[in-house]
Amino acid sequence: MNLSLYYELRKPSNVDENATYPAIFVMHGMGSDEQDMLSLFDGLQEEYFIFAIRGPIIQPPGYAFFEMEQLGTPPEQSSFEEALAKVAQFIREAKQHFPIAEDQIFLSGFSQGAIMSMSLALVLGEKIKGVMAFSGYLPDIVKNNVASVKELSIFISHGEHDPVLPFEWGESANAYFNQLGAEVTFKSYPIQHGVSWENREAAFKWLKDNSK
Repeated sequence: MNLSLYYELRKPSNVDENATYPAIFVMHGMGSDEQDMLSLFDGLQEEYFIFAIRGPIIQPPGYAFFEMEQLGTPPEQSSFEEALAKVAQFIREAKQHFPIAEDQIFLSGFSQGAIMSMSLALVLGEKIKGVMAFSGYLPDIVKNNVASVKELSIFISHGEHDPVLPFEWGESANAYFNQLGAEVTFKSYPIQHGVSWENREAAFKWLKDNSK
């Protein structure tokens, strides 16, 4: 199925035509691609429709969702807003063409993908059930005119020794979503800029607890 952004899909091997399924839209970090996130979510495809989205911007050796001067600097505003609009449109298209349960839509991402996931939750509000954000932060430019997230559940994790996106930025995102009234689970790990096995397992447990 051709949609507006390139993606790869993992889904149950036997799809019930009379059922709908929870969906996870996953986004990679800068310079990576959709395969990176598919490997992270390996093992969940029999329960979820997993859409691994490729960023629309070429960023060797891979792709990106938006432009920035360098890692750890704020997004370029027009590029960032365009990326949010493109992924929101992709989610709308996916809901039209696949048997997705509209009240079971999750977003996830690593680094730049985590920035996208958390920001989209603020834009789309109650259309999103939950977010898993690995090693990201919330840019100030997305904090105006936010939608209600009081029904949102969000899992935020961050490496305590992250040299790319400082740990304090993850703590700031945690505080911001708590302030808005979202249900936040915040986890820290003694790692750098990455996702440890313990981190992955905690996120999967959170996902299963919230997919009800």
